[in-house]
Amino acid sequence: MASKALTTGSHSRNGYRFSVFDDSDEENGDCNIQQQRKHNDRAFSLAGSVASKDFEEQKPFNYNEEKGKGNQEKRSLMSNDIGEDEFLLAESRQPLCRKVPIASSLINPYRIVIVMRLVVLVFFFHFRITTPVHDAFALWIISVICEIWLSLSWVVDQFPKWFPMTRETYLERLSMRFEREGEPNLLAAVDVFVTTADPLKEPPIITANTVLSILSVDYPVDKVSCYVSDDSASMLLFDTLSQTSQFARIWIPFCKKYNIEPRAPESYFSQKVDYLKDKVHPTFVKDRRAMKREYEEFKVRINVLVAESQKKPEEGWVLQDGTPWPGNNTDNHPGMIQVCLGSAGAVDIEGKSLPRLVYVSREKCSGYQHHNKAGAMNSLLRVSAVLSNAPFVLNLDCDQYINNSKAIREAMCFLMDPLLGKKTAYVQFPRRFDGIDDSDRYANHNSVFYDINMKCLDGIQGPVYVGTGCVFNRQALYGYKPPTEKRQKTGFSCCCCCSDDSRSELDFEEIDDVFEDSDEQEKSSFMSLKVFEKKFGESPVFIASALMEDGGLPKGTNTQILVKEAIHVISIGYEEKTEWGKEIGWLYGSTTEDILTGFNMHCRGWKSVYCMPERAAFKGSAPINLSDRLHQVLKWASGSTEIFFSGYCPLWYGYSGKLKWLQRLAYTNHVVYPFSSIPLLVYCMIPAICLLTGKFILPTLTSLASIWLMALFISIILTCVLELRWSKVNIQDWWRNEQFWVIGGVSAHLFAVFQGLLKVAGLDTNFTVRTKSADNAAFGQLHVFKWTTLLIPPTSIVILNMVGIVAGVSEAINSGYNSWGLLFGKVFFSFWVIVHLYPFLKGLMGRQNRTPIIVVLWATLLALIFSMIWVRIDVFLPKKTGPVLSQCGIEC
Repeated sequence: MASKALTTGSHSRNGYRFSVFDDSDEENGDCNIQQQRKHNDRAFSLAGSVASKDFEEQKPFNYNEEKGKGNQEKRSLMSNDIGEDEFLLAESRQPLCRKVPIASSLINPYRIVIVMRLVVLVFFFHFRITTPVHDAFALWIISVICEIWLSLSWVVDQFPKWFPMTRETYLERLSMRFEREGEPNLLAAVDVFVTTADPLKEPPIITANTVLSILSVDYPVDKVSCYVSDDSASMLLFDTLSQTSQFARIWIPFCKKYNIEPRAPESYFSQKVDYLKDKVHPTFVKDRRAMKREYEEFKVRINVLVAESQKKPEEGWVLQDGTPWPGNNTDNHPGMIQVCLGSAGAVDIEGKSLPRLVYVSREKCSGYQHHNKAGAMNSLLRVSAVLSNAPFVLNLDCDQYINNSKAIREAMCFLMDPLLGKKTAYVQFPRRFDGIDDSDRYANHNSVFYDINMKCLDGIQGPVYVGTGCVFNRQALYGYKPPTEKRQKTGFSCCCCCSDDSRSELDFEEIDDVFEDSDEQEKSSFMSLKVFEKKFGESPVFIASALMEDGGLPKGTNTQILVKEAIHVISIGYEEKTEWGKEIGWLYGSTTEDILTGFNMHCRGWKSVYCMPERAAFKGSAPINLSDRLHQVLKWASGSTEIFFSGYCPLWYGYSGKLKWLQRLAYTNHVVYPFSSIPLLVYCMIPAICLLTGKFILPTLTSLASIWLMALFISIILTCVLELRWSKVNIQDWWRNEQFWVIGGVSAHLFAVFQGLLKVAGLDTNFTVRTKSADNAAFGQLHVFKWTTLLIPPTSIVILNMVGIVAGVSEAINSGYNSWGLLFGKVFFSFWVIVHLYPFLKGLMGRQNRTPIIVVLWATLLALIFSMIWVRIDVFLPKKTGPVLSQCGIEC
């Protein structure tokens, strides 16, 4: 496979080899592999300084100010003939964002109905518990237990929805405050993390598009650094990023010249819109046609790399200069860093500077626990701290491209706000997807969660972290607590005054002087180097960067030392005996490290913000076939059960912190929801059992009981209608969410519970990377059928209910007119189950309504089993209460 010529060097450390790639000559693409320096060759000095920003010195603002009042002030200023400079100055001092509560006319009826529904539930359960069904006592008590569990699950989910809200941002004020003409740009720098694990399941062209959308974002180029983590140490991805960095030289100027959206070329060229709308530049059509041709050639080059990667040589991959590729053994390889863009002299075709692009592959060794995505994110956090140290961090999945080029600016309106920013741990954006069928058969949009639940959490302590599309405050990731009014925030700067082979020790006397006004507990944590190393690891360079609140690198820093240090902080043994993964960075212990990490930040008192710009900030791919979707839900549910059985369970963790009770209730719901699968599964089988046995879970209803039952149904309907009214979620999205809650509940959630129990017993289960599709065909994966054991429970439920309906109708025909009334209630509940599983049935049919043979055989087997059970119930035989048959005594 073609690649840049590399010169290699190595240094033995703990028996393992470390490699460094540093693109020092960007024009010819030469790369140098430098030696890993020894542990004791350290020379760094650190000087404490109190850091402050211009906007921190400004007077506080009123966040409840109405937008109309702001417009009135503008008119007043202009009418009083105040100069333009004074007007701009006054405008720049306004808040960068504001809360927009839901109108009381929309939210108050919703709250009233919730209270009414709770009251109705109390009376309903009083009726259910005090009127047992003696001839079906087992079914009755099981159904009551299931109903109580599911009702409590609804209460836990419903209470955090009491304070929904939205937010507005003011991008013009952000620009006026931090990008004043003739002055240095004061916008904060941002490090962007992209993680990949398998270039075969995550096609390189998808990762390339994500990287290109990052590099061309509407933000100062010297403020953006993109770090790509490759956990497979694949030369395919390495070469792909090399090709991407070359294509970026022409793509970035094109995007910024014509202000195109989105800035991922695959999405831009494939969108079916009028691309000439609002375009007035005479050369646009010509340049667009040329750029599309360049992109198609770029895709062909990537396809060539993918084709070549399928035929790995016996001796392994080698670079152009004959050097073996260090990642030939994916399970045992040294750490690798390649600076693809950002070195001196790296410019685009117009001679302008380019953002930084860095390839990172952390060291791997058999026998070590690498903690999957969370471990990769922590490696990127340390590498970026050493090389660029931006105060804010954006993390994206490799298939999650930037759809709105101003997305980072949207986040900065919160994180750089004088009042809100210092207490905000992260800004979470909703996940949006491309390539989903119009009916959204498997609820991939997840609108109820992103457009209802997350808005409601934003009114408490903030939304949960969902793993991607999130901009973090780096200080929150380091385990710090948010600033308080009593504590003076401090920053640190360090200067490198050493050669390549030496580093000076930290001057902790200066650190002590800086913290003399801090509280005793915090002061004691900064008293010795051992305390720092126990928390952050043995890297004075990283420790110095972690103490710089406002980020950035010290002046005069030696780049060679930083690159060596970056290799050191991604070594396999760096995190041993430290707090990484426990209190610092992305936390370990669950496949859903996102929920765990956000929960820990909220426990320390941080807040989070939910940002929903009019144009979606990020878009990605979603699994649109049934099997992949169920496996995705299985991963999320498994992570929740892992948290439940861990020491971080919201039921007992963090009571000494500052987590609000409604926020704790929301997190509790996030970790206990898989356990609702057990009562849900039983409740979906009860209607069929009632039909097969002739029993029912309800006694004969009195007039009062009928009223409470009707009131319950009406309250459920009103709750849904009013929720859709204030959230503006359409009825189809809500109904798809309800259907897939049942489908996922009786399949993926159920398996997740058993996997969690197996893990507690010491039997671990491995997570596999979901395959991302690069297929351009519309909904090409929708009808793909993949057999998985997750399909067994819902298939069994469908067959059982169908057999039950047939058995119930047959028995009613034999029993006469009086049995039809009771049959109606039983059949209604069976149809309720089948209707909820309808998208599952369509998924089983595959393309052109043809059911796969394996499903036909399995369903036939179950149908025969249940048919024999039905016959065993003797529904065809006369009942004891029927007419007595005896011989008449007459011989005919």
